[in-house]
Amino acid sequence: MATGSTVYDPWYASLLGLAETFRTSNPPNIRLCIHCLQSMFNFKPPPKIEARTHLQLGNILLAHTKNTDLARTHLEQAWTLSVSMPASDDVKFEAACVLAQMFQDQNQLQHARQILVKAVEISQQAPYWHCRLLFQLAQIHSIEKDFVTACQLLSAGAEFSATAHSEYTKLLFVLSKGMLYLIDKKTADVHTTLSTAGQMIETYNGPPVQKESLKVFFLVLQVCHYLMAGQVKSVKPALKNLQQIIQTITQLHTDEEHTSSNQVDMFHWLPIEHMCVLVYLVTVMHSMQAGYMDKAQKYTDKALMQIEKLKMLDAHPLLSQFQLMLLEHIIMCRLIMGNKTMAIQEIFQACHVCQQQPRLFSTHSAQIHTLLGLYAMSMNCMEAAEAQFKTAVKFSKAMELESFVHLNLAIVYLRTNRQGELVSILEKLEPEKLSTHSHSLKASSFYVRGLQAFFQARYSEAKRYLRETLKMANAEDLNRLTSCSLVLLGHIFLSLGNNTEALNMVTPAMQLAGKIPDVHVQLWASSLLKDLYRLCGDKVNEAEGFKMHTSFSQSLLKDHFQSSQLPEHGLIQWTEGPCPFHLNTTVGSSNML
Repeated sequence: MATGSTVYDPWYASLLGLAETFRTSNPPNIRLCIHCLQSMFNFKPPPKIEARTHLQLGNILLAHTKNTDLARTHLEQAWTLSVSMPASDDVKFEAACVLAQMFQDQNQLQHARQILVKAVEISQQAPYWHCRLLFQLAQIHSIEKDFVTACQLLSAGAEFSATAHSEYTKLLFVLSKGMLYLIDKKTADVHTTLSTAGQMIETYNGPPVQKESLKVFFLVLQVCHYLMAGQVKSVKPALKNLQQIIQTITQLHTDEEHTSSNQVDMFHWLPIEHMCVLVYLVTVMHSMQAGYMDKAQKYTDKALMQIEKLKMLDAHPLLSQFQLMLLEHIIMCRLIMGNKTMAIQEIFQACHVCQQQPRLFSTHSAQIHTLLGLYAMSMNCMEAAEAQFKTAVKFSKAMELESFVHLNLAIVYLRTNRQGELVSILEKLEPEKLSTHSHSLKASSFYVRGLQAFFQARYSEAKRYLRETLKMANAEDLNRLTSCSLVLLGHIFLSLGNNTEALNMVTPAMQLAGKIPDVHVQLWASSLLKDLYRLCGDKVNEAEGFKMHTSFSQSLLKDHFQSSQLPEHGLIQWTEGPCPFHLNTTVGSSNML
């Protein structure tokens, strides 16, 4: 390696070579590698070599030891020595990036921001590093929820990339800005940014792998935009396109990835393997919302298997994020399908994923307590469900999640006949006033209103709300909401003595619930069917309805008992403090990680 000082070349090259030999030996001898690098300081090397050695030591200590304090000291020295040094861009800016990432991981965001602001100021003549630092600084601001500043930095990056003749990196900045608008619920800005990006991608003439990866980024944002709005039917063309493109991109040769001679083009949105997992994840999200539980289960299994393989090679934090989101969705599927035993074990597993990366507890605690609330509801533990939902609201940072929790809390109050609390919470859930862009949440709020009217025997009002639910659910293929609305309408018609109309509602509800499959709706529908057939004098179908109802009932009771016996069931009492991992002392009995 050239050092710029021939006097020091022999010893420097020898020690560096020796250090590399120890680092790459099988097994690696990191202690001796560090010892060789530290020995360089005994030779009083020139500032450039000293700075580079500090950087190497900082990187090795971070990667192979738990001595973060010493790693930080070396990285800070590398940064301080090189910051005003000419012709040392790689050392200077790599030290800034690694040090800032280290501070970010330790949640010392102010320190990370200070270093990156300084590095951005002095990196204008190093285009690759300037872009990389802008991305990193924008990420810090987005973590702090300062989306305005983050988007300004990404806009600056897009402009800089254009002057550096990199259409590819300009698109990465534009799409990243679209992603932040999506997170910040700036619907109009999302639409404008994605429209611009879509046109730019169509005319982009770069290497195929780059073009296809940009398409994947664009389509993932588009799909998430639709799903966040609860538009399950509208999203189908974009999702299908995304699934086709991910197959194309995995077939492209890896040697095509770096055909550009422009150094500013050397960025990746995500590795291709991570993109594949992400496409599985958005497919699961769609299947869950649309009410295709079997499909959601199939793709979750594939994605989790892929994550386990990738974690063996590199335990990237993003993989744990994907794993957690997949678990959150599959847990809801299990509850709908009447498998509470697996649901509570997987909630415990989700807590273990968060334990590996504590920052995930702060970003996902509201979701975990929501799932515990749904589980407690399914176990008829209404007091625990209420406590979990209230805890979820306390931790929630998203309006949509709060609305979802409040809808379920309203059902808890309905089932426990607590009219005062119910009226109070329903004021927040007026469908026309609901402060959400989510089509599915608004449709659900009509359903809960219909349920309340049914419980109070206000049947005409209940029918009006439920017809509105059906209209919205059918418009976007929200199958589970459709089946719930149909069976409730059937119950209303039965209560009114209109058996024919009741049968017209309950029969398709039963068929749809079977396709999902939603065991609770099947139980409800089969109960109504046996009563309807008895009233109609149809003995054969009455017997069949009775048989089905008994089968669903016994299956749910058996699962209910098994779940209540699990140590993880105790999680429903956890509302504060760290997760009680001591609940399960027999690792392996509960599908643990």
